[in-house]
Amino acid sequence: MYIPMLDSVVVGKAIAFYRKEKGISQEVLSGLADIGRSHLSAIERGERKPTLETLFRICCALDIKMSVVVQKIEQELDT
Repeated sequence: MYIPMLDSVVVGKAIAFYRKEKGISQEVLSGLADIGRSHLSAIERGERKPTLETLFRICCALDIKMSVVVQKIEQELDT
């Protein structure tokens, strides 16, 4: 039986893409999202998967809808 898995590297790359597009450092974003910088760094490297709450806080800090990030993740997974 096939069980699909969410690729944490793709999730991290999507978050990093929008962070860089906004010109925000990991230090600033982690502060705005109220998460540790090392935690954000691990998420962006694909070493950790963010919880839904963490993803929501990151998106709020980036001033983008969570659905935009999810769409980017889905696009990457489709390719």
